[in-house]
Formats: sequence, structure tokens, C-alpha cells
Amino acid sequence: MQVFRGIPERAAQASVLTIGNFDGVHRGHQALLQLLTSKARELGVGATVLTFEPHPREYFSPANAPARLASLREKLLLLAAAGVDRTHVCRFDQRFAAVTAEQFVSDFLVRGLDVRHLIIGDDFRYGSARRGDFEHLRRAGEQHGFIVEAMHTVEIDGERVSSSAVRHALASGDMARAAHLLGRPYSIAGRVMSGKRIGRELGFPTANIQMKHRKPALAGVFAVSVEGLAPRPVAGVANIGLRPTVANTDRPILEVHLFDWDRDCYGAHLRVHFQHKLRDEARFASLDELTAQISRDAQQARDWFAHHPLSD
Repeated sequence: MQVFRGIPERAAQASVLTIGNFDGVHRGHQALLQLLTSKARELGVGATVLTFEPHPREYFSPANAPARLASLREKLLLLAAAGVDRTHVCRFDQRFAAVTAEQFVSDFLVRGLDVRHLIIGDDFRYGSARRGDFEHLRRAGEQHGFIVEAMHTVEIDGERVSSSAVRHALASGDMARAAHLLGRPYSIAGRVMSGKRIGRELGFPTANIQMKHRKPALAGVFAVSVEGLAPRPVAGVANIGLRPTVANTDRPILEVHLFDWDRDCYGAHLRVHFQHKLRDEARFASLDELTAQISRDAQQARDWFAHHPLSD
């Protein structure tokens, strides 16, 4: 998949396009992307995604913006896996927010991306003050010669699939529901960074995973599987949070203790799949109490994997 920063002045090739944040690339997004790629193959042009960085809500109200489900890198990997040919990452800033609905169509869709067919969610809004809607796009398509198609809401078991629904499932610790909405277990990927080696001193060495965002979508202690170390996933137990017993920080940390693993993994790029929540994060009165709880957490995770063995 080709990735471009911004939108060109003049398109070099035509596109079938969809637009959105695609946070998490859940099953609703996947259904839309399937429509996109099918139409692109039918017309013989590139399946193209226009997305934004940062999320518009992060720009307008950073303190109240929702937790990110995926970093930009993870989102691009998921879009590529869905068969997208080109993704344009548009910086959402004051200048972009001021673009009118009419300019959005003429400058971006028509001239910059040469859209032949546009597929959007039925609640899509665009342009300054969100004045553009589906009907405005439909009329613009008639004027400029492209088709506009609405992708209606996807429901699973009577529930609307959305990034908000995934966030709610993660925040409540319902990992099975989150996986059902996503079509896969929720995961976070990152590089293993050097830590303070406190876990090693306690008898439970951990891999400290670098996270891109300060506000993760979940917190607590989990049974996890880890990709990136061996041909098969490695089981473990992970804590994601502020480590109140041993640290004084406002930046969440993801630590993973890998079962039956004694090799160095500094610098490795790992993907941590959150399989089952064990408990919320807690503060302990002493390191001895913390060590005892970690031992219980590790045993509970091993017990869970004994009944839910990992597949290749």
C-alpha cells in the first residue's frame, strides 16, 4: 500500500475513495473497505482511503478526546491488510478545519484525488462547521461526475459496531466483546524499551513496550499473547497503567512478563494481544505485597491459558 502525506494539487490517477478516521479498523470499517476494494477492482482504479492525523476531536478538544484504539502505524497496517491501495494521511489543523464543504469537494475530491466513486458512512460530515453531508455530496457528484454511495451502519447481534462500542468494551474489561466487534483480539504494538528492571528484582522480568499515546483504551492486568519473538505466540501476563506502587508517573506503561521465556528482547517490535482481563490496577503497601499479587496474577493467567490454548 502506498502512503501519502496530504492531498496532491492534481491527481496522477483516479480513485475509488472512502473517508474517515478508521480508529481500530473494526468490523464496520472492514465491511466498508470490502465495498471499497470490490468497487475499485470493478472500475480498475485504486482503492483509496483519506484519513486524518490527529483525530479531529483531538484537535478541537484534546482533553476530552476519546482514547485511541490504534496508533497511525497500526491503522495503516490494518488498512493495507484490508486490500487498500493508497492512503492519504491529511494533517487536521486550523487550516484544514477552515476548508469549506465546497472547497473540500473541488480541491480534494475532484482535483486532488480524481474520485470516480465515493463510499462514506451514513453519518459522515465534512467542511467548516461540518456543513457538508451526504445530500451535499450527492449533488456535487452529479455536478462533477462521480457516484456517492452510503455505507449503512453495521450491526452484530443487534449492536451497532463502532469505535465507541469497542472503547466501552475495553474500558469495562469485556475482552471477548471487544474481539467480537473488532474481528480479532485487541492488541497494542510497540518496541521493547529499557526499563528500571524492577520486575527482574521482584523475580518477574518484564518487557516494557513503548506506547505512542498517553491515553490507552484499557487499563489493568491481563492474560496476553505476544507476537514478534518466536514462530508461535508467547503467553504472558501484562500490566498497563501507571504502576502506582513503584512509580510516580502520569504516562501509562505497558509491561509484559513472558511465560517460559529467558532471552533478551530489547529492541524487538512486539504485538501484545489482550486475551482476558484479570483485575484492575491497584496500589500495594509494599513490594512484598506487590510480588505476591504478581505471582497470583501469573498463575491465574497460566490457568486461563490452560483452558484457552494459543493457536499458531
